[in-house]
Amino acid sequence: MKSEYTLEELSSNVQAWCDDHRVAPANGQAAEQMSERTIRYYRTLGLLDAAPGTYLRSFTEKHRLQLLAIRIYQAQGIPLRRIHEHLYGKSEAELRKFVAEVALHLSKAADPMAPLTPSEHWGVVPLATDLLLISRQGRPLPQALVLQLQTVLADAGWPCGSTTKTD
Repeated sequence: MKSEYTLEELSSNVQAWCDDHRVAPANGQAAEQMSERTIRYYRTLGLLDAAPGTYLRSFTEKHRLQLLAIRIYQAQGIPLRRIHEHLYGKSEAELRKFVAEVALHLSKAADPMAPLTPSEHWGVVPLATDLLLISRQGRPLPQALVLQLQTVLADAGWPCGSTTKTD
């Protein structure tokens, strides 16, 4: 693992981990991609420790773990002010343990083809009058993708209606 990251390296590293573990902010509360601008914003809110040097190459492993923890909490729909309460004063070791536990849990997730269970947090997106798309983890679907899917369905003769998302 690297010990020092540039802002660009940090954002792409966090995004790659989130993509690999299928972690994305729930309910559209934040951008799906971890950007340099987002990192700066989290720093101004106090969610991320101050960088010890300039922004050129001054982010550490703790910063990466803080950002991963933020994304994990966002995937659960927790607002930023509550995330701040969860992360305030956490050591690097505590953050590492939290992220590792979540990664282990995600790696042991149920087979995607297993039957749905009521304990799961389902996200439902209507695509056509009689067709729904269900996410087992309540993950949001970008509106642009919903519109593309509806266009494909309409071209195939499916009557498409509202695109309102419900849970």
